[in-house]
Amino acid sequence: MTCRCRASAVRAQDPLCPHKKVNAYSGSTNSVPAGAFRGYGLGQVVFAVESVMDELARRTGVDPLVFRELNIIGPGEHMISPGGEEEDLEIASYGLDQCLQVVRDAIAQDGGGPGSPAGSGPGSPNGSGPGGDVPDGWLVGQGTGMSMIATGPPGGHFADATVKLLQDGTYDIAVGTAEFGNGTTTVHKQITAGALSTTVDRIAIRQSDTDVVRHDTGAFGSAGTVVAGKAVMKAADALAVQLLDFAAEYLGAAAPGECRLTADAVECAGRVVSLKELFQAARAAGRELSADGHWGGSPRSVAFNAQWFRLAVDPGTGEIRILRSVHAADAGKVMNPMQCRGQVEGGVVQALGATLFENVRLDERGEVTTAAFRRYRCRSTPMCRVPRCTSWRPRTRSARWARSR
Repeated sequence: MTCRCRASAVRAQDPLCPHKKVNAYSGSTNSVPAGAFRGYGLGQVVFAVESVMDELARRTGVDPLVFRELNIIGPGEHMISPGGEEEDLEIASYGLDQCLQVVRDAIAQDGGGPGSPAGSGPGSPNGSGPGGDVPDGWLVGQGTGMSMIATGPPGGHFADATVKLLQDGTYDIAVGTAEFGNGTTTVHKQITAGALSTTVDRIAIRQSDTDVVRHDTGAFGSAGTVVAGKAVMKAADALAVQLLDFAAEYLGAAAPGECRLTADAVECAGRVVSLKELFQAARAAGRELSADGHWGGSPRSVAFNAQWFRLAVDPGTGEIRILRSVHAADAGKVMNPMQCRGQVEGGVVQALGATLFENVRLDERGEVTTAAFRRYRCRSTPMCRVPRCTSWRPRTRSARWARSR
């Protein structure tokens, strides 16, 4: 039920419609096996709303992409959901217009015109446009979609982190979030290295251990960057201030403003003290060069994305070929571009599987009969066999919010 309500509320904020009503229903079977799933509850609502947008565009005779552009939320506008305005949710950076322009440019490059985003037509033996070969008699169609999601889960999500100087002049991060292939280890090292003017190879990280740092509410919902990452940033910034203050005191500099951090030392008015020496001096003075950071997950921002597919269908057999796809994600300041691209393309493969192959089947008693992978059909075609999958990130000015995972 939480997923249903959250998905309905978030998705309803996209169209600029003064009157909104959402009817959402939940069905209880008590027999669906539990398991993790990316974007749970959101994909279904996005598909329903986007289908309605396409249908309204057809009925009004407006290009589906133009119809979306006329109704999208703009920068600085209030986001009103069926439950009212969410006080901690804002647009910190805005790139939805750029995302839609990427889709429009792809359509134009592919030879499309007005009405093309949801149009279709016959193929040719040699194919048409950059999408690849289309057999004679096949139908070619293309479609667009867009969505918006909050960059963090609502309410009660928090993280703590500690960053400290070690005896050998390197740094240690302790953070409560978990690394499970989502890239937060890299991101947290990047954040700390930037704050302390050092390199990532001089930073060690410890995670998910409440003996060294307080409890973290979880890495779901990209919170490893937007929540735990903010805690790490606060701790690293605070430690940088400590290091400069102590170095100025130790070297007799007039003010910490005369000092600056380097990869393995502090320079103050022409004098240099290594971080190793600074650690020993702090220990002799009975001080620990360590700082804590906390982030409560609020305020939150939103991220936007737009998608475009061009495909061909054999009307005789129903076989489908993906000819080209373009995906634009406005993720704010991207901390780990490779990881972000992997998430976008992984989402594309997941969407293809859910749309074309996957099907949870129930028997007459409501029990799931496809509970094992040997009975559940998944997409196994490698990503490289889907022609021309292009992911793109817009340039947005705000660096306040970032995503990796």
